[in-house]
Amino acid sequence: MGMQLKITTIGNSVGVILPKELLEKLRVKKGDLLQVLEAPNGITLTPHDPEFDRQMDVAENVMRRRRDVLRRLAE
Repeated sequence: MGMQLKITTIGNSVGVILPKELLEKLRVKKGDLLQVLEAPNGITLTPHDPEFDRQMDVAENVMRRRRDVLRRLAE
């Protein structure tokens, strides 16, 4: 699915307008939240998943607390 979106002025900000077809593919509607994730080849846009946020919080907590163990495992 190749699609180009133009950056446009929206009030005092800038943004993109998501076409109806893209909203349908994402299964989102006006007012829903989207998750923007950095990926090796660009950016991934997905519907917001509160469970994913919770899992990321747990992972960050473990990485902070167990930094030394993770560093040794990486060697």
